[in-house]
Amino acid sequence: MTEKRKPKGPIKFQVALNEEQKVAKQTILNNKITVIRGFAGSGKTLTAVQAALDLLFSRQTDKIVLTRPAVTSGEELGFLPGTKEDKLAPYTAALYDAMSVLYHKEKIEKEILEGNIEVIPLAFLRGRNFSNCVVVVDEGQNITHSQMELLLGRVCQGTKMIIVGDTAQIDLKDKKQSGFHFLCNNFKEIDGFSVVTLATNHRDSIVEPILKIYADHRG
Repeated sequence: MTEKRKPKGPIKFQVALNEEQKVAKQTILNNKITVIRGFAGSGKTLTAVQAALDLLFSRQTDKIVLTRPAVTSGEELGFLPGTKEDKLAPYTAALYDAMSVLYHKEKIEKEILEGNIEVIPLAFLRGRNFSNCVVVVDEGQNITHSQMELLLGRVCQGTKMIIVGDTAQIDLKDKKQSGFHFLCNNFKEIDGFSVVTLATNHRDSIVEPILKIYADHRG
């Protein structure tokens, strides 16, 4: 098997990161585990996926692993037919959408077919070890304490983990079960662990004041 050559120049993405996203990306590159938090529309997932794709395309990592909890925002989907990928499709759509926005869809699909981008259900992590890859964890606020402990324990040599979340979007029936707030506040002293907060709204300008009213209502 011939070794794939590294690109000579920087990867050219279709969407550029803003300044705070660039800082977040550099934090990802400098650390083993990075948490990206921020309200809806702050570009958390886009930033995480861009960093992961950059590392994959520049041959600095072997693969990207995508995972997220199978938790919906209130409405149960019921039984979903098909393969593992088919069942996960409603949950991982945001990650795939971000990839397709950032880079050519055909290239993303090729990497998926070749196994360089893999989706693993959070429920299937027991017994798995992640080496020489970038793990992107979406909707981290819907991960329980025990799941978060399991997830963090999978990191092996050569792996980076990016956990994306927002405590204002917890969809767990018992919000106290979320391990995201604990994660953000109790591991900052660990070398190689960092938390970044994104504040810029990338959706319509009407979204930000609406979310603020809801945040004030929650107290």
